[in-house]
Amino acid sequence: MNNIKVRIEIEPNTEDYEVTIKCAEIDEGVTKIRKLLAEGFSSGCQISFVKGDKEFFLPMTDILFFETEGGQIWAHTPTEAFEVKNKLYELEDMLPGFFMRISKSAILNVKKVYSITRNLTGASKIEFQGTPKIVFCSRNYYKELKDKLTL
Repeated sequence: MNNIKVRIEIEPNTEDYEVTIKCAEIDEGVTKIRKLLAEGFSSGCQISFVKGDKEFFLPMTDILFFETEGGQIWAHTPTEAFEVKNKLYELEDMLPGFFMRISKSAILNVKKVYSITRNLTGASKIEFQGTPKIVFCSRNYYKELKDKLTL
């Protein structure tokens, strides 16, 4: 990423934000800019979590990971699991930038990662501090996860 020019145009009669990125190609820099913008605007996203007959509204920072299990989507906190009605691909678009897909069946809150046990031939085990919960990162997503953790 060489030069970034920021230009702001004020239009008094509009309530929308429009961001245009001009580039020769979509590269890592453009992807980072898009994710930063998405994080800034979606950090207040509200997802409905269900447990039994109760509906909960938790801060996204409380969530360790989302995973598919038994045909349902589950959001895991350190102590509980809540059902989520959204599909993983919908969550991927809604969630702040500190979440990322780590397998076909899981999305991870990278801010909550405590350790990774790398497995060169299979999925790497991700652990969280203060809870026995674990999730697995497939080999296809490992490098991207490692890059995001070391920024």
